Amino acid sequence: MLIVLVLEKKWYEIARFDHWFERGMSHTKASYTMREDGDIQVVNTGLKDGKIKTSTGKAKRTDQQGLLRVSFFWPFFGDYRILWLGDDYQHALVGGSDSGYLWILSRTSTIDLSIKNSILSEARRRGYDTDKLIWVEQ
Repeated sequence: MLIVLVLEKKWYEIARFDHWFERGMSHTKASYTMREDGDIQVVNTGLKDGKIKTSTGKAKRTDQQGLLRVSFFWPFFGDYRILWLGDDYQHALVGGSDSGYLWILSRTSTIDLSIKNSILSEARRRGYDTDKLIWVEQ
């Protein structure tokens, strides 16, 4: 049920750790849509060098609450873990299977300072080095 509630709208990427597949990108967003086969279509978009870049992948739900197995490069899958979710489903902290991946997501292109501080505190509590976050231009 949690995954379905999280999927309802577009997410803006507020901050992220640096990765080759998003390096130099701004205005990044993620959209999750249920597919007829029960899997989830993942569409990531962003601007790089003035051009819109799109990456489409597929996610599979798991028996573990808040865990998706995501593939943008079949047959390779990675874990997306919902580490923290705001009470109103407007903000999320998402990590990978290790501490090398981290995203702060929001339903809006900006977040309030109090929400930002809560999310950063949770990330630090979980052992993430929040000094490595890149704050995304939206």
